[in-house]
Amino acid sequence: MSALSQTHALRHLVDTDATWQLLRADNAPVIAGLLNEHLGGEDRRLPTDELHELIDHDLEGLRAHGLTLPLSGQGYCAEWRKAGYLTRRPADAARGETYELSPGALGAIRFLEQLAAPRQTVTESRLASIGVQLGQLAIETDPDATRRLEQLHAQRDRIDAQIERIHSGDLDTLDNDRALERIRDILAQAEEIPSDFARVRAEFETLNRDLRARIVESDDSQRAVLDEVFRGVDLIGESDEGRSFAGFSALVLDPAVGTAFDDDIARVLDRDFSGQLSPAQRRYLRRFIGTLKDHSGEIHEVITTFARGLRRYVQSQDYQRDRVLRRLLRTALATGVEASAHMKPYQSTSLHLDLSAVALGSVGAIRLHDPADLDATAPIVEHVAGIADLEALRALARATEIDFAELTDNVNKLLAEVEHCTVAEVLERHPASQGVASVVGLLTLAATQGTAADGIETVRWQGADEVARAADIPTYRFTGRLL
Repeated sequence: MSALSQTHALRHLVDTDATWQLLRADNAPVIAGLLNEHLGGEDRRLPTDELHELIDHDLEGLRAHGLTLPLSGQGYCAEWRKAGYLTRRPADAARGETYELSPGALGAIRFLEQLAAPRQTVTESRLASIGVQLGQLAIETDPDATRRLEQLHAQRDRIDAQIERIHSGDLDTLDNDRALERIRDILAQAEEIPSDFARVRAEFETLNRDLRARIVESDDSQRAVLDEVFRGVDLIGESDEGRSFAGFSALVLDPAVGTAFDDDIARVLDRDFSGQLSPAQRRYLRRFIGTLKDHSGEIHEVITTFARGLRRYVQSQDYQRDRVLRRLLRTALATGVEASAHMKPYQSTSLHLDLSAVALGSVGAIRLHDPADLDATAPIVEHVAGIADLEALRALARATEIDFAELTDNVNKLLAEVEHCTVAEVLERHPASQGVASVVGLLTLAATQGTAADGIETVRWQGADEVARAADIPTYRFTGRLL
């Protein structure tokens, strides 16, 4: 590859690769530190709300040390998801969503960790591991039966010689330094497994999108994918990625392999040299096979979900609708290209387009129900029922209603002495006991049972506030006994 082609390929990586973008970010130390702290350890996946709270707490400490970080935890998580550092997925066990590191973010964090604490790559254990794997590959791929048998016999002779030395008491064990070097080399390789799983899942997601795109974009003369799906072929499971993962998963889920692996780890951690490992490294080794099984189960679920979704997508004929939509979009784009030669994109047209009637608003405008608003803050007063007081009830009735019985009796008493009388004359003989209410009551009686006369008269009374008042009213005469 020439320097020019390499330059163009690397420029494309700069624009598209999340690993490179994270390393080039202005706040790369902050991003890598926060994400590795909360998603790079044993907890590889967290609910979105929980991650927001954890990052908010860390941001307060970082700001206290002079770092300028204007956004909230939720704001930064949204930016990191958009940049490709975080992957957001629906939660499996409950409602909501979860965050986990993307393959690019995992790669960037591992690269920074190696810069901070570089590991020796040219070691005896690394060379021995490569030699064993290379020798095994040479034996298993040799088509010459004679040469293959010679290699196997030589391997058996070496094992027999080693057994004889052990029987004779010549037991040669690795010293602590070399053993520690090998266990650290094993840890370095094991720590790359989560990144591998993330990349495998991303590859399956890409494969699922590519298969759906091929179904939509293919016409009747190119129905290979459709025909295979209709025949029940699992295109995702039968892909190169699917077959490769199936072999890995079969090895991980093999009970004999898992038991032997756990036994070997237990024996290694009982050795003296393992005391120089950190608690996190020892815990990682103990849980390693279980972690592999968990991740393998997740990938199996992803493969099953994608395969069922692809089959349902084809059998339900939903792809036909997407094909129609794709054809309409291409027709519209082609028409737009033709029209661009005669009309500018910003030119006003008479076309009226009715947009969706869905109302858009900010989530901040939602007011949550607070049960504390309905709590009774004043103490509850208990009123004990007592015996009703007749005089109190009468006083209450007089305070709220006009006493027409008293007013009628006052008018009839005055008519027993004179032939006729007016409202003012009744009030002069019998003052208004209810204030203005007595005046209103007398006027009501005069209007219904009296007779109107010409002229105006002045009536006077004393209110409840002991203040004398007067008013001019039409003249009415009582000429007969009131009922």
